[in-house]
Amino acid sequence: MLLRILPGSFGARRDVANDIPMEKDACGYFSVDVPDAGPGTRYGYVVEGNLYPDPCSAFQPEGVCAASEVVDHDAFPWTDGDWRGKSLTNLVFYEVHVGTFTPEGSFEAMIPRLDELANIGINAIQLMPVAQCPGSRNWGYDGVFLYAVQNSYGGPVGLKRLIDACHRRGIAVFLDVVYNHIGREGNVLGHFGPYFSDKYGTPWGKAMNFDGEWSDGVREFVIANVVYWADEYHLDGLRLDAIHEMYDRNAIRIWDELYTAVKQWEARSGRRYYLVAESDTNDPRTTQSPELGGKGFDAQWLDDFHHALYVLLDPGGWRNYRDFGAIGQLAKAYEQGFVHSGEYVYFRHRRHGASAAGISGGHFIVFNQNHDLPGNRPDGKRLAALVDAPTLKLAAAALLLSPYIPMLFMGEEYGEEAPFYFFSDYQEEDTKKGLIEGRRTQFASFQFDGDPRDPQDMQTFEDSRLRWEKRLEGPHAQLLALTAELLRLRREHPLLAELSKHRIRVDVTGENGLALLRWSARRDLELLCLLNFSAYSPMPFGRDHRDWKPLLVSCPIGDFVPPRSFAVFERRVVAPAGE
Repeated sequence: MLLRILPGSFGARRDVANDIPMEKDACGYFSVDVPDAGPGTRYGYVVEGNLYPDPCSAFQPEGVCAASEVVDHDAFPWTDGDWRGKSLTNLVFYEVHVGTFTPEGSFEAMIPRLDELANIGINAIQLMPVAQCPGSRNWGYDGVFLYAVQNSYGGPVGLKRLIDACHRRGIAVFLDVVYNHIGREGNVLGHFGPYFSDKYGTPWGKAMNFDGEWSDGVREFVIANVVYWADEYHLDGLRLDAIHEMYDRNAIRIWDELYTAVKQWEARSGRRYYLVAESDTNDPRTTQSPELGGKGFDAQWLDDFHHALYVLLDPGGWRNYRDFGAIGQLAKAYEQGFVHSGEYVYFRHRRHGASAAGISGGHFIVFNQNHDLPGNRPDGKRLAALVDAPTLKLAAAALLLSPYIPMLFMGEEYGEEAPFYFFSDYQEEDTKKGLIEGRRTQFASFQFDGDPRDPQDMQTFEDSRLRWEKRLEGPHAQLLALTAELLRLRREHPLLAELSKHRIRVDVTGENGLALLRWSARRDLELLCLLNFSAYSPMPFGRDHRDWKPLLVSCPIGDFVPPRSFAVFERRVVAPAGE
């Protein structure tokens, strides 16, 4: 194998390129020292006569099919030396797609908006994947260079400036990463080794080879990437996409090695580095430690909470979540976590899941929306385009009053109505051609109206941008103020700040209402949250008003909670004499 130093890009004349032989070690790795190759040097590798970018490239300034560029990570002037992170259970996540968050679509363009997010109580940004993808616009889940930051967003320097700015404002930063597969277009890994498995597959392409022949190097490639984001970009954590599509049957699993690597990094750095999982298995072992047979994640997304809540908010929601719809399922989600904990699930045609009743609330992240939920509808509609203003307020309360870590999807705090479509910018004709048909096939089994938008159409991307100015208008401003007040209450009230499921009871009240009662360890303070999901029937209060002090209501409350509204009450409990 040869290292080729290039004066510009892969389009440069070969007679001015410098080919340098590389030496192979006993483990099969090639290396060479090039003293003159400093920051900005463009290069690639010649394998069997063909020139490819570096699979571990830190920057692809001209895209996935062009030269790699040397980056000096130590050159960035960080100002966050005093940053020690935040406790995971105190975080309020805010998921962002960099390209559609601002008109400029860059990391640096996000910085002026951080103060507004911090002011309403957001203290953790979760970025959708920024690993280098084909073209200039993409959801990011087809990244092909796991160590390179998307050039169209601002590259390595832009991301570092954003993270540094976030830390100055007390905002943690998490990054969504994909290790279950690698995107197709621009993927060079297969030319360098057996990175992909012939035993397993994923819905999006070949599975990574974590347990086959020569898989040690593949595992090292991924584990090193996890630590890389902490070391070089000062990230506070990662969200791992679809871990149920990461296959490993070894005695020592990749989860065991990943857990050890992260704990070693934490010991060296003196701060926490959190790993969050997306998993559809409803397996409580996801967040249990490897010593107990678990995967060791600090938290996981709780899809069941969303499904159980969504069908109560959107009258048409049951059509695509047929295993949900009963008010008691949302009660179970509040008290236990997983709704499906061993029951037969029609969607899967089998029993599914196990109980999460013993897993603390701080191990789950809940949401009303995320990138998938509008993006995997043909019309790209967000919740604000599906329900009315009172229902949006109820949805915000149902989320932010839960005993879990909450996450908002960008714009949700003010009821953004612009769609969020699936979009892409693939360059190869074969990839473009199969994309629309693939989307139609994906939606065939669901009851959605209309055809999906063309992901390649630039207008699809443009229409997905936030309309940030709306946050100060009418109902949008009202929802924003309510979101801020709910976040303040969650932050300041001791019973909401503690993510305990052991001191919470949820009762079904009226036609479609829930009463969430929480109490302190000494039973001297109680909090009552009333949520009425009925569109027509008032919900009886069911308690003596004189004992309860109202903290926050979405509309006037008497003996009944009106339809599509909520109320939060508090009372001090005086222990009987002699206790």
